[in-house]
Amino acid sequence: MGNWCMKQRHQVYHEDPSVLASETHFTVREVKLLYKLFKKLSSSITDDGFISREEFQLGLVQNSKKQSFFADRMFNLFDYKSDGVIDFGEFVRSLSIFHPDTPEAEKVAFAFRLYDIWQTGLIEPEEVKEMILAFLDESDLTLSDDTVELIISKTFEEADSKRDGKIDTEEFKDFAARNPSLLKNMTIPYLKCKYSKSKLIQHSMQARRLFDLEHTSLNS
Repeated sequence: MGNWCMKQRHQVYHEDPSVLASETHFTVREVKLLYKLFKKLSSSITDDGFISREEFQLGLVQNSKKQSFFADRMFNLFDYKSDGVIDFGEFVRSLSIFHPDTPEAEKVAFAFRLYDIWQTGLIEPEEVKEMILAFLDESDLTLSDDTVELIISKTFEEADSKRDGKIDTEEFKDFAARNPSLLKNMTIPYLKCKYSKSKLIQHSMQARRLFDLEHTSLNS
């Protein structure tokens, strides 16, 4: 792999844009533009060549202090090396999931991992409830306990075809196919060539909307 960028003070090496382009849905030009965004995010608190959890949250929800469940979930998925920071390769490969040209199967797999809080390979009612309560806590919406339980019940009634009280990857895939709106925010149009840094940050806010209550199962 080529060493495209090196920060002398911290000896941070970044992968060659052509390598990242060959492994993602971005062009070399798009990868180079993403580096400008990465550089902005990775230096927003500490200029060390990596995006910390706080910097990621600051870029996503404009607040590095208030804890955000959704920012934490997204950070953990972007940080697939699990070393506590996001390097440029992780940043580009993870954002590639949201590219307009990314196959739906990849988007479904990523969305499943977002819901699979306990990382068991299954989605259970308590995980869905945790997502709903977190969404309510971070928004201006208020729902009664009964409504929350209704959302969970309807979701599992439609998605849990095996009736075992859990949603596996295949059931989630089928559920997403029947409910396209579930993946609505898995695509960020501005990731395709013509975008600015400010627009990309703004539209990356879609990521925290992946669990929009209207997209669960209240379609009746």
